[in-house]
Amino acid sequence: MNCVNKERNLKNCNCSYPGCPRKGICCECLAYHRAHGELPACYFSKEDEKSWDRSIENFISKHR
Repeated sequence: MNCVNKERNLKNCNCSYPGCPRKGICCECLAYHRAHGELPACYFSKEDEKSWDRSIENFISKHR
């Protein structure tokens, strides 16, 4: 997909998953993680994102 905002999005993307084809393409990232019952990396702190646990349960436990 050609995303006109990809370069700008990459400046704020904290996804550490190597080779992610959706990195910088927020609409695809959100759709992918939503379909898997997850949240994208940008919902997590840089440190928490490194666990790659993108579950909604993990997000809630970090924000209680």
